[in-house]
Amino acid sequence: MLEAIADRFSTSPRSPVLHSPAEHGLDFEDVTFPSEDGVPLEGWFVPAPGSDRIVIVNHPRFFSRSGLPSHLEPWRSVHGETGNDIEVDFVPDIALLHAAGYHVLAYDLRNFGLSGAANGGVTTSGRFESRDVVGSLRYARSRPDLRGARIALFSRCLGADATLFAMQRAPQEFTDVCCLVACQPLSPRAVLERTLERRCIPAERMEELDRLIRLRTGFGLDEMSPVETGAAGSVRVPTLVYQVHDDLMTRPADVQSMFDAIPSDVPKELFWIYGTTRRWDGYLHFQKDPDRILEWLAGHIG
Repeated sequence: MLEAIADRFSTSPRSPVLHSPAEHGLDFEDVTFPSEDGVPLEGWFVPAPGSDRIVIVNHPRFFSRSGLPSHLEPWRSVHGETGNDIEVDFVPDIALLHAAGYHVLAYDLRNFGLSGAANGGVTTSGRFESRDVVGSLRYARSRPDLRGARIALFSRCLGADATLFAMQRAPQEFTDVCCLVACQPLSPRAVLERTLERRCIPAERMEELDRLIRLRTGFGLDEMSPVETGAAGSVRVPTLVYQVHDDLMTRPADVQSMFDAIPSDVPKELFWIYGTTRRWDGYLHFQKDPDRILEWLAGHIG
Protein backbone atom coordinates (compact mmCIF):
# COMPACT_ATOMS: atom_id res chain seq x y z
CA MET A 1 0.00 0.00 0.00
CA LEU A 2 2.79 2.45 0.84
CA GLU A 3 4.46 1.73 -2.50
CA ALA A 4 1.21 2.60 -4.29
CA ILE A 5 0.81 5.83 -2.32
CA ALA A 6 4.41 6.81 -3.06
CA ASP A 7 3.91 6.11 -6.77
CA ARG A 8 0.74 8.21 -6.91
CA PHE A 9 2.40 11.05 -4.99
CA SER A 10 5.50 11.12 -7.17
CA THR A 11 3.86 11.20 -10.62
CA SER A 12 0.59 12.65 -11.89
CA PRO A 13 -1.66 11.54 -14.75
CA ARG A 14 -2.04 14.35 -17.27
CA SER A 15 -5.30 16.22 -17.51
CA PRO A 16 -6.34 17.10 -21.06
CA VAL A 17 -6.98 20.67 -22.19
CA LEU A 18 -10.70 20.32 -22.85
CA HIS A 19 -11.88 23.93 -22.75
CA SER A 20 -10.87 27.11 -24.53
CA PRO A 21 -11.24 30.87 -24.02
CA ALA A 22 -13.21 30.85 -27.28
CA GLU A 23 -16.09 29.29 -25.34
CA HIS A 24 -16.49 32.69 -23.67
CA GLY A 25 -16.02 34.70 -26.83
CA LEU A 26 -12.45 35.69 -25.96
CA ASP A 27 -9.73 36.31 -28.51
CA PHE A 28 -6.56 34.48 -27.51
CA GLU A 29 -3.22 33.20 -28.74
CA ASP A 30 -1.85 29.70 -28.33
CA VAL A 31 1.63 30.39 -27.00
CA THR A 32 4.69 28.37 -26.17
CA PHE A 33 7.69 29.53 -24.18
CA PRO A 34 10.59 27.96 -22.30
CA SER A 35 10.76 27.33 -18.62
CA GLU A 36 13.82 28.64 -16.81
CA ASP A 37 15.60 25.37 -17.63
CA GLY A 38 14.29 25.13 -21.21
CA VAL A 39 11.29 22.81 -20.81
CA PRO A 40 8.69 23.84 -23.44
CA LEU A 41 5.53 25.18 -21.81
CA GLU A 42 2.18 25.54 -23.60
CA GLY A 43 -0.40 28.15 -22.76
CA TRP A 44 -2.91 30.81 -23.74
CA PHE A 45 -2.40 34.53 -23.84
CA VAL A 46 -5.69 36.42 -23.64
CA PRO A 47 -5.09 40.10 -24.48
CA ALA A 48 -7.01 43.01 -22.98
CA PRO A 49 -6.38 45.81 -25.48
CA GLY A 50 -5.28 49.03 -23.83
CA SER A 51 -4.52 47.41 -20.48
CA ASP A 52 -1.17 47.68 -18.69
CA ARG A 53 -1.92 44.87 -16.22
CA ILE A 54 -1.49 41.11 -16.52
CA VAL A 55 -2.43 38.17 -14.31
CA ILE A 56 -0.37 34.99 -14.72
CA VAL A 57 -2.30 31.88 -13.67
CA ASN A 58 -0.57 28.80 -12.23
CA HIS A 59 -2.75 25.69 -11.91
CA PRO A 60 -3.05 22.98 -9.20
CA ARG A 61 -1.55 19.53 -9.26
CA PHE A 62 -3.37 17.02 -11.51
CA PHE A 63 -4.94 19.90 -13.48
CA SER A 64 -4.15 21.65 -16.72
CA ARG A 65 -4.69 25.32 -17.55
CA SER A 66 -8.28 24.44 -18.51
CA GLY A 67 -9.10 22.49 -15.35
CA LEU A 68 -9.76 18.83 -14.59
CA PRO A 69 -12.52 16.48 -15.83
CA SER A 70 -12.74 14.62 -12.53
CA HIS A 71 -16.36 13.74 -13.28
CA LEU A 72 -14.88 11.33 -15.86
CA GLU A 73 -12.63 8.28 -15.59
CA PRO A 74 -9.83 7.75 -14.76
CA TRP A 75 -9.77 11.01 -12.77
CA ARG A 76 -13.05 10.26 -11.01
CA SER A 77 -11.65 7.10 -9.44
CA VAL A 78 -8.49 8.93 -8.37
CA HIS A 79 -10.23 11.83 -6.65
CA GLY A 80 -13.62 10.41 -5.70
CA GLU A 81 -12.52 9.14 -2.28
CA THR A 82 -12.35 12.74 -1.05
CA GLY A 83 -15.54 13.81 -2.81
CA ASN A 84 -13.69 15.61 -5.58
CA ASP A 85 -15.50 13.89 -8.43
CA ILE A 86 -16.84 17.02 -10.13
CA GLU A 87 -15.52 18.89 -13.15
CA VAL A 88 -13.43 21.99 -12.62
CA ASP A 89 -13.36 24.35 -15.61
CA PHE A 90 -10.91 27.23 -15.15
CA VAL A 91 -11.82 29.12 -18.32
CA PRO A 92 -14.59 31.11 -16.56
CA ASP A 93 -11.87 32.46 -14.26
CA ILE A 94 -9.95 33.72 -17.27
CA ALA A 95 -13.10 35.41 -18.55
CA LEU A 96 -13.64 37.12 -15.18
CA LEU A 97 -10.07 38.41 -15.05
CA HIS A 98 -10.31 39.62 -18.65
CA ALA A 99 -13.60 41.41 -17.93
CA ALA A 100 -11.88 43.15 -15.01
CA GLY A 101 -9.34 44.61 -17.43
CA TYR A 102 -6.41 42.21 -17.20
CA HIS A 103 -4.39 40.47 -19.84
CA VAL A 104 -4.23 36.81 -18.81
CA LEU A 105 -1.48 34.24 -19.30
CA ALA A 106 -2.57 30.71 -18.36
CA TYR A 107 -0.23 27.81 -19.05
CA ASP A 108 0.46 24.16 -18.24
CA LEU A 109 3.20 23.35 -15.76
CA ARG A 110 5.80 20.74 -16.75
CA ASN A 111 4.43 17.19 -16.93
CA PHE A 112 0.86 18.55 -17.07
CA GLY A 113 -1.56 19.41 -19.85
CA LEU A 114 0.31 19.85 -23.12
CA SER A 115 3.63 21.08 -21.71
CA GLY A 116 6.84 19.15 -22.03
CA ALA A 117 7.89 16.19 -19.91
CA ALA A 118 10.80 16.81 -17.57
CA ASN A 119 12.74 15.41 -14.62
CA GLY A 120 11.66 11.85 -15.37
CA GLY A 121 8.01 12.87 -15.06
CA VAL A 122 8.16 13.36 -11.29
CA THR A 123 6.08 15.94 -9.48
CA THR A 124 8.04 17.73 -6.76
CA SER A 125 5.44 19.88 -4.96
CA GLY A 126 6.86 23.02 -6.51
CA ARG A 127 10.62 22.49 -6.38
CA PHE A 128 11.24 21.84 -10.09
CA GLU A 129 7.93 23.47 -11.07
CA SER A 130 9.25 26.78 -9.69
CA ARG A 131 11.31 26.99 -12.88
CA ASP A 132 8.07 27.21 -14.85
CA VAL A 133 6.87 30.17 -12.80
CA VAL A 134 10.14 31.96 -13.60
CA GLY A 135 9.74 31.07 -17.28
CA SER A 136 6.22 32.52 -17.36
CA LEU A 137 7.41 35.80 -15.85
CA ARG A 138 10.26 36.07 -18.35
CA TYR A 139 7.88 35.34 -21.21
CA ALA A 140 5.44 38.03 -20.10
CA ARG A 141 8.23 40.59 -19.89
CA SER A 142 9.52 39.61 -23.33
CA ARG A 143 6.29 40.51 -25.13
CA PRO A 144 6.38 43.98 -26.73
CA ASP A 145 2.67 44.43 -26.00
CA LEU A 146 3.33 43.91 -22.27
CA ARG A 147 6.37 46.16 -21.92
CA GLY A 148 6.13 47.86 -18.55
CA ALA A 149 2.95 46.01 -17.58
CA ARG A 150 2.17 45.49 -13.92
CA ILE A 151 2.14 41.80 -13.00
CA ALA A 152 0.02 39.80 -10.56
CA LEU A 153 0.14 36.06 -9.92
CA PHE A 154 -2.89 33.83 -9.29
CA SER A 155 -1.45 30.50 -8.17
CA ARG A 156 -3.30 27.45 -6.88
CA CYS A 157 -1.99 24.42 -4.91
CA LEU A 158 1.06 23.11 -6.77
CA GLY A 159 1.19 26.40 -8.64
CA ALA A 160 1.17 28.27 -5.33
CA ASP A 161 3.94 26.12 -3.87
CA ALA A 162 5.95 26.54 -7.07
CA THR A 163 5.53 30.31 -6.78
CA LEU A 164 6.81 30.31 -3.19
CA PHE A 165 9.83 28.19 -4.09
CA ALA A 166 10.56 30.48 -7.05
CA MET A 167 10.42 33.52 -4.75
CA GLN A 168 12.92 31.85 -2.44
CA ARG A 169 15.30 30.71 -5.15
CA ALA A 170 15.12 33.65 -7.59
CA PRO A 171 13.86 36.74 -5.74
CA GLN A 172 15.20 39.02 -8.47
CA GLU A 173 12.51 37.67 -10.81
CA PHE A 174 9.75 39.16 -8.62
CA THR A 175 10.88 42.77 -8.24
CA ASP A 176 8.09 44.01 -10.54
CA VAL A 177 5.38 41.61 -9.31
CA CYS A 178 2.66 43.61 -7.57
CA CYS A 179 0.84 40.89 -5.66
CA LEU A 180 0.01 37.20 -5.30
CA VAL A 181 -3.24 35.33 -4.83
CA ALA A 182 -2.35 31.93 -3.34
CA CYS A 183 -5.22 29.43 -3.37
CA GLN A 184 -4.78 26.38 -1.15
CA PRO A 185 -1.00 26.02 -0.85
CA LEU A 186 0.00 22.91 1.06
CA SER A 187 2.75 20.86 2.62
CA PRO A 188 3.02 17.29 1.29
CA ARG A 189 3.35 15.81 4.78
CA ALA A 190 -0.09 17.14 5.78
CA VAL A 191 -1.69 15.64 2.66
CA LEU A 192 -0.08 12.26 3.22
CA GLU A 193 -1.01 12.22 6.90
CA ARG A 194 -4.64 12.54 5.85
CA THR A 195 -4.14 9.82 3.23
CA LEU A 196 -2.81 7.38 5.83
CA GLU A 197 -5.74 8.21 8.12
CA ARG A 198 -8.31 7.48 5.41
CA ARG A 199 -6.68 4.13 4.72
CA CYS A 200 -6.27 3.20 8.39
CA ILE A 201 -2.49 2.99 8.10
CA PRO A 202 -0.65 3.75 11.36
CA ALA A 203 0.98 7.18 11.50
CA GLU A 204 4.30 5.53 12.36
CA ARG A 205 4.55 4.36 8.75
CA MET A 206 5.10 7.95 7.60
CA GLU A 207 8.86 7.61 7.97
CA GLU A 208 8.85 4.67 5.55
CA LEU A 209 6.59 6.56 3.13
CA ASP A 210 8.95 9.54 3.28
CA ARG A 211 11.83 7.22 2.37
CA LEU A 212 9.91 5.75 -0.58
CA ILE A 213 9.06 9.19 -1.93
CA ARG A 214 12.68 10.33 -1.62
CA LEU A 215 13.73 7.29 -3.67
CA ARG A 216 11.32 8.35 -6.42
CA THR A 217 11.76 12.13 -6.44
CA GLY A 218 15.08 12.87 -4.77
CA PHE A 219 13.30 14.99 -2.15
CA GLY A 220 12.05 14.20 1.33
CA LEU A 221 8.65 15.49 2.39
CA ASP A 222 9.97 18.39 4.46
CA GLU A 223 12.21 19.43 1.56
CA MET A 224 8.99 19.97 -0.42
CA SER A 225 7.27 22.02 2.29
CA PRO A 226 7.15 25.80 1.78
CA VAL A 227 7.10 26.15 5.57
CA GLU A 228 9.94 23.79 6.53
CA THR A 229 12.22 25.05 3.74
CA GLY A 230 11.56 28.71 4.47
CA ALA A 231 10.03 29.37 1.03
CA ALA A 232 6.90 30.95 2.53
CA GLY A 233 9.17 33.25 4.53
CA SER A 234 10.66 34.51 1.27
CA VAL A 235 7.47 36.23 0.14
CA ARG A 236 7.97 39.95 -0.39
CA VAL A 237 4.79 40.85 -2.30
CA PRO A 238 1.27 41.45 -0.93
CA THR A 239 -0.35 38.01 -0.66
CA LEU A 240 -3.94 36.84 -0.30
CA VAL A 241 -4.29 33.21 0.83
CA TYR A 242 -7.55 31.25 0.86
CA GLN A 243 -8.49 27.65 1.62
CA VAL A 244 -11.43 25.29 2.21
CA HIS A 245 -11.28 25.06 6.01
CA ASP A 246 -12.51 21.47 6.31
CA ASP A 247 -10.73 20.14 3.22
CA LEU A 248 -10.46 16.36 3.57
CA MET A 249 -7.09 16.36 1.83
CA THR A 250 -5.20 18.55 4.30
CA ARG A 251 -5.48 20.36 7.64
CA PRO A 252 -6.29 23.99 8.48
CA ALA A 253 -3.16 24.16 10.63
CA ASP A 254 -0.94 23.59 7.60
CA VAL A 255 -2.37 26.52 5.65
CA GLN A 256 -2.36 28.67 8.78
CA SER A 257 1.33 27.91 9.27
CA MET A 258 1.97 28.82 5.63
CA PHE A 259 0.25 32.15 6.13
CA ASP A 260 1.98 32.80 9.45
CA ALA A 261 5.38 32.16 7.84
CA ILE A 262 4.87 35.03 5.39
CA PRO A 263 6.76 37.95 6.96
CA SER A 264 4.63 40.25 9.10
CA ASP A 265 5.81 43.37 7.26
CA VAL A 266 4.29 42.04 4.01
CA PRO A 267 0.62 42.98 3.43
CA LYS A 268 -1.27 39.70 3.72
CA GLU A 269 -4.74 38.29 4.29
CA LEU A 270 -6.17 34.81 4.83
CA PHE A 271 -9.77 33.77 4.43
CA TRP A 272 -11.47 30.40 4.84
CA ILE A 273 -14.21 28.78 2.79
CA TYR A 274 -16.74 27.02 4.99
CA GLY A 275 -19.65 24.67 4.36
CA THR A 276 -17.78 22.04 2.34
CA THR A 277 -15.11 19.37 2.74
CA ARG A 278 -14.33 19.28 -0.99
CA ARG A 279 -11.01 20.80 -2.02
CA TRP A 280 -12.27 21.39 -5.53
CA ASP A 281 -14.80 23.91 -4.14
CA GLY A 282 -11.80 26.05 -3.23
CA TYR A 283 -10.66 25.98 -6.83
CA LEU A 284 -14.16 26.96 -8.00
CA HIS A 285 -14.58 29.71 -5.42
CA PHE A 286 -13.31 32.56 -7.58
CA GLN A 287 -15.82 32.06 -10.38
CA LYS A 288 -18.66 31.76 -7.86
CA ASP A 289 -17.68 34.66 -5.60
CA PRO A 290 -15.00 36.77 -7.27
CA ASP A 291 -15.41 40.11 -5.50
CA ARG A 292 -12.90 39.75 -2.66
CA ILE A 293 -10.15 38.46 -4.95
CA LEU A 294 -10.81 41.08 -7.62
CA GLU A 295 -10.72 43.78 -4.94
CA TRP A 296 -7.37 42.45 -3.70
CA LEU A 297 -5.94 42.50 -7.20
CA ALA A 298 -7.26 45.97 -7.92
CA GLY A 299 -5.94 47.28 -4.62
CA HIS A 300 -2.39 46.14 -5.32
CA ILE A 301 -1.97 46.15 -9.08
CA GLY A 302 -4.22 49.15 -9.76
